Amino acid sequence: MSEHMKRAIDSLKTKLLTLCGVVEDNLFKSVASIQRRDLRLAQEVIDSDDRIDDVEVDVEEECLKILALHQPVAIDLRFIITALKINNDLERIGDLAVNIAERGEYLATQERIEVPFDFERMAEKTTAMVRSSLDALVNMDCALAYQVWNADDEVDAINRQMYNQVKESILQNPAWIDPLIHMLSVSRHLERIADHATNIAEDVIYMVEGHIVRHRHERYQPNRAGGKAPERK
Repeated sequence: MSEHMKRAIDSLKTKLLTLCGVVEDNLFKSVASIQRRDLRLAQEVIDSDDRIDDVEVDVEEECLKILALHQPVAIDLRFIITALKINNDLERIGDLAVNIAERGEYLATQERIEVPFDFERMAEKTTAMVRSSLDALVNMDCALAYQVWNADDEVDAINRQMYNQVKESILQNPAWIDPLIHMLSVSRHLERIADHATNIAEDVIYMVEGHIVRHRHERYQPNRAGGKAPERK
């Protein structure tokens, strides 16, 4: 690898890891804004979305510049392709965190209700998937990426159960319909975030092992021979 391309890839990694940090922080804040009915946290998430959009554009431009100027091959090419795809998933997680925060703004002004589904468990599972997918990216850890890949079914199951539980709760407590609909929306956003975390895990597996695992039912055994990316700041 030429020194110029090495510097360009190092710069790309720094920008991508910056985006990882901001998106992860926003997700945790958005969930906390629901749990604590905290208007301030919700507003912080909404206000920082422009920064995520700006970094996402920077990462994409950096990827395209490296492809055009250096024509990377092998693992370097796989890294650039993976960075482009993960960049998009991170931006979408950021958007979904804003959607959750907007629901948090509304719920903070309402009386607390009994949530008919296991929101705490769903939020915990989803945020853990995001954190693990980003740790897998940072450490090029396929074993961790496979764990994320396998965990998505549990979040999907909670989301499926939630619809009937909310419907029954609305029938029993018609006055709760607005906050329950907002919680229904939050659940859907969390399920989509888990899907994006799964996408990131799949892309890490591709980057390290060269396997394209999406749409497959069989489980590969991770190859632990991959390298290690710089630590997240």
